[in-house]
Amino acid sequence: MVIGDITVTGDGIITPAGQLPLKGAVWTVTDMSRTEEKMPTYAIVLAVVFFIFCFLGLLFLLMKEKTTTGHIQVTVNSGGKYHSTMIPATHESVAYQVAQQVNYARSLSV
Repeated sequence: MVIGDITVTGDGIITPAGQLPLKGAVWTVTDMSRTEEKMPTYAIVLAVVFFIFCFLGLLFLLMKEKTTTGHIQVTVNSGGKYHSTMIPATHESVAYQVAQQVNYARSLSV
């Protein structure tokens, strides 16, 4: 399994800093992403244009667009070594997916 630049194998954890033991590893996930919801520019233009012809143009103002920015930080500490990686949050479900991967890695570390 691969989480960012951390690879979890059957008996160890491989990072750019070296190999760490899998048993007793401590995993941490920090969600530093944010999702914003805003009205797109084309919705405002369509609302103004269609407002002139009929009042249904105001329905275009109900359109919303979600954008997710930031990253998710995953850290692992094992055998006296520490490694951290940042995974870009391109969608609001990325944080959930990374958390599920880390939970699986935690279950292997017991």
